[in-house]
Amino acid sequence: MNFFQRLRKDIEAVFDRDPAARNALEVICCYPGLHAIWLHRVASLLWRHHLKLPGRLISHINRIFTGIEIHPGAEIGTGVFIDHGSGVVIGETASIGDNALLYQGVVLGGTSKKSGKRHPTLEDNVEVGAGGILLGPITVGEGARVGAGSVVTKSVPSATTAVGVPAQVSREGSQEKPDFNLDHADIPDPLGDVFEYLLERQLDLEETVSQLKEELENGSEKDEEVLDSGLGI
Repeated sequence: MNFFQRLRKDIEAVFDRDPAARNALEVICCYPGLHAIWLHRVASLLWRHHLKLPGRLISHINRIFTGIEIHPGAEIGTGVFIDHGSGVVIGETASIGDNALLYQGVVLGGTSKKSGKRHPTLEDNVEVGAGGILLGPITVGEGARVGAGSVVTKSVPSATTAVGVPAQVSREGSQEKPDFNLDHADIPDPLGDVFEYLLERQLDLEETVSQLKEELENGSEKDEEVLDSGLGI
């Protein structure tokens, strides 16, 4: 894929994910997430050619103008869209596959001061909701989703949804390219499901105990009646 094909793919990604996008000129001029990706490509090119300081300077300028911090060492695929990207942080050894979708406040951070791989890897078609924090050299599998505000410290299997603090994998789905449903109310809550199940079980047990208590009381009254009749009272 040549340079202009990648630019076209980036613009198409905006139209695919944002219904507010009306025309190509508006997207090119008014989408900081797109600007951040393009500036990162320049910084990454310099970084890979051992021009470390110029790469970092471009990255710094990128953060000032877009509010999105991407280390020039990070690897980002084609068709990646950062929506309302203010506060997004992507670390040096992070890797993002094709067609990923990141919302504002997402952090792909490291948990170690050691050199080498220390940031997350996002495979193709991954979606990370607003405020999602992913830490360490974990892998988020193809087609997986991370709910808004979740903290992920363990790898997430392909085609699943992870939500919560710490995040729990809650549902399996299809590994086909997702439609990037923006309605986060549809994201399941595994901890909430557990509490709901426990509450239902508690109510069932209380009802059972109440029935047994009633049966015992009725049984005691019958026994007293039998005893009284046997004594001729």
